[in-house]
Amino acid sequence: MQKRLSLAIVAGLVGLVALTAPPSAPAEDAPLSAAELGESLFFDPNFSVNRTMACATCHDPDRAFTDGRETPATGMVSLGDDGHSMGVRNTPMATYALTSPPFHFDDAIKEYVGGEFLDGRAATLADQAIGPPLNPVEMMMPDANAVVARIKENSDYVADFKRLFGDDVFERASDTAPDTPAAFAAFGQAIEAFERTDQFAPFDSKYDRFLRGDYDLTVLEDLGRTLFFSNNNVNCSSCHKLKREDAPHEPFTNHQYRNIGVPRNPGLLALGQVSPDYIDHGLLENPQVSDPAMDGKFRTPSLRNVAVTGPYMHNGVFSDLRTVIEFYDKYNNPERKLNPETGKPWAEAEVPATVDLDELRAKAMSERKVDALVAFLKTLTDKRYEPLLEDQN
Repeated sequence: MQKRLSLAIVAGLVGLVALTAPPSAPAEDAPLSAAELGESLFFDPNFSVNRTMACATCHDPDRAFTDGRETPATGMVSLGDDGHSMGVRNTPMATYALTSPPFHFDDAIKEYVGGEFLDGRAATLADQAIGPPLNPVEMMMPDANAVVARIKENSDYVADFKRLFGDDVFERASDTAPDTPAAFAAFGQAIEAFERTDQFAPFDSKYDRFLRGDYDLTVLEDLGRTLFFSNNNVNCSSCHKLKREDAPHEPFTNHQYRNIGVPRNPGLLALGQVSPDYIDHGLLENPQVSDPAMDGKFRTPSLRNVAVTGPYMHNGVFSDLRTVIEFYDKYNNPERKLNPETGKPWAEAEVPATVDLDELRAKAMSERKVDALVAFLKTLTDKRYEPLLEDQN
């Protein structure tokens, strides 16, 4: 009886609010913002040749915007729209991609910085967003005009594009690329607007809550934090820190490029998508880069959500986060001779000539220190993805 009475009271209160609240226009009548349009485009599979693959297919919002599909590549790389083609690089996490500056060469530090994709070939998020639809092993659309034709199939898209980007958006060329339709460039700009929303960078992990005084790190997590930021221990922060220690909104990457000696992935090569002697030259495959010293360098990824976004490295060669830390330690620890995932000695670097050995130099780690770093890295998981950590246990 008490339960029914409570529900009746609640229903009455809801009715009272409905009678007294000012009328508002239905949500569907409100014009979409660029970010909302971008969200619709991000989840729409109509921009792949067979209409089976959207941006969200490889950047699943339930998995920190990475590819969690079960495929023959077992997460190492993504499956294309035709159901059998695959790339050669692990799909980067889209969360916190907005923290990367446009791709450029910094004369002060003599380093390439920023950009999107693992080799920085897309200067901005908008540039990145228009890449996969035309990629022959991803969404496989033949050209920009074909993507624009798919946009024009949807009358709502047409109206929103004209309102947001100009009535002539479907007639004129892009301001920055005369051979590209303006509507195709606008497609990328809308998706970029979506990727710049808080959904992609909430900064609400346990570590962020610790900085705000809303979470107490465990002893192991705090040891990992101390190790991470200490230049006298493991040297993680030389590449994975942009701001001062414990600064808010730290992206946990300096957005630069490094060759850390990652080996080739035999599991990936066994899929037969490339020749057995294939070498990924990383930054040197960026059309803007020709310096041989850049061979084998890849953009340093953000460590946010790293505990729930494996497999790891540019080619998905390591499955476990702990393996990654042991891989770094093998440069300094003579006891760290075997890859724990294979039980065999660590394989040679894919591009051995340019490995950044100076930045890999650090003190050898004990098992407890490895455990501590893993524990700290788990605290960088966004709150919405913390249940994924529980699934690992």
